[in-house]
Amino acid sequence: MIKVVPSTSRYTVKNEWLESNLSFSFGEYFDEANVKFGPLRVFNDDTVQAGKGFGIHPHREMEIVSIVLKGKLRHEDSLGSNGILQFGNVQVMSAGTGLLHSEMNPSTEEESSFLQLWFIPNQKQLKPSYEDISYNIEAMHNVLLPIVSSSGIEGTATINSDATLYLSKLDSGKELSFQQKPGRKMYVFVIEGELALNHEFLVGQRDSARLSDLEELKIRSTKDTFFLLMDLGGE
Repeated sequence: MIKVVPSTSRYTVKNEWLESNLSFSFGEYFDEANVKFGPLRVFNDDTVQAGKGFGIHPHREMEIVSIVLKGKLRHEDSLGSNGILQFGNVQVMSAGTGLLHSEMNPSTEEESSFLQLWFIPNQKQLKPSYEDISYNIEAMHNVLLPIVSSSGIEGTATINSDATLYLSKLDSGKELSFQQKPGRKMYVFVIEGELALNHEFLVGQRDSARLSDLEELKIRSTKDTFFLLMDLGGE
């Protein structure tokens, strides 16, 4: 089954420094029919104005992934981790038994755009941890490049949840095929461009698709397209 979720159906939170488009129940937005998809609990498409951001706040029992699309993002946490991320970087934070962190846009001029994803961990009471990696931007050209995984794929950041995340920049007219094991789910998010899934379902810019009970997915670009694909556990 393929369910396309248009970008216009997302819940938007907007103030003087933040625009956050929410794909699942989060904060003031709650829909009991839209709480999670497999282990994916939160998918926020955030734009933060220069010099602003999320100050020190707590997390626990969640795996948090941030993928920077534009500008920069400064991370600091109670583990002593700190650094500035930009396009070509991804971070994974395992909140485990609890930690404090902040995410700020350090620029004085440019806005920052990033995807913030939360995943339900595969076990509770984990020791909090943080990791960020750089991935090869050119290596995702017309292929699915893994950037986060729970199975120790070389070159990926490690997540304590049943999920593997892939990025791809697919030239117009190109097609990829993804083989899926029975009982699992897939989630596709188009960052830029447009995809046709299994030659039938169109997924436009900032649209997403939730897929289940499929053993093979054909992904064809109708224009130059940048997208995220997630292979997720089925529960």
